[in-house]
Amino acid sequence: MRAKQERNCLTTLFLAQGVPMLLMGDELGRTQKGNNNAYCQDNELSWVNWDQVDGELLEVMRWLIGLRRNHPVFRRRRWFQGRPIRGTVDIGWFKPSGKLMTDKDWVAGHERSLGVFLNGGAIPGHDERGQPLSDDSFLLVFNAHSREVKWTLPKQYGGPWKLLYDTERLQPEPEARTVSDVVRTAGRSVLVLQRS
Repeated sequence: MRAKQERNCLTTLFLAQGVPMLLMGDELGRTQKGNNNAYCQDNELSWVNWDQVDGELLEVMRWLIGLRRNHPVFRRRRWFQGRPIRGTVDIGWFKPSGKLMTDKDWVAGHERSLGVFLNGGAIPGHDERGQPLSDDSFLLVFNAHSREVKWTLPKQYGGPWKLLYDTERLQPEPEARTVSDVVRTAGRSVLVLQRS
């Protein structure tokens, strides 16, 4: 469970907007054993033990860094507007039913799963050649429940969708596979889907 939660946290961090902040060794599976004030420790607590590198976690980190670097939708320079730009919204928040979340859904204490649509066709700005920024669109599904949740993928934002990564598995998919309109998310997991 701990290894999966590490993958969940790192996936959330690297696919969120803004600068991802890591503590030296996070990418290797290093831990400070819950001590968040270890700056003055000069012992095993703050050292990096290179003999105990978590190779599987390091591979996930490499993949996440590559995904972020190759897709500007994860590196926006401006705030989301949440309203239609060039025909569709730049970001959309969804319930497992595939319907957009309402204000009431945001404060519902029982909800523990949500999805976020990132529209690659609605990125403001231009690239280094002066061309409008454009990218693939992604759907990120977060399930904080301890149980599996069935998700209906939002039809209004197109498809088909390819599953790139499920944190339930140790590694990203070697080849993205197209998924149906309904996907199952394991308890405490994150799915990364790309619109094909």
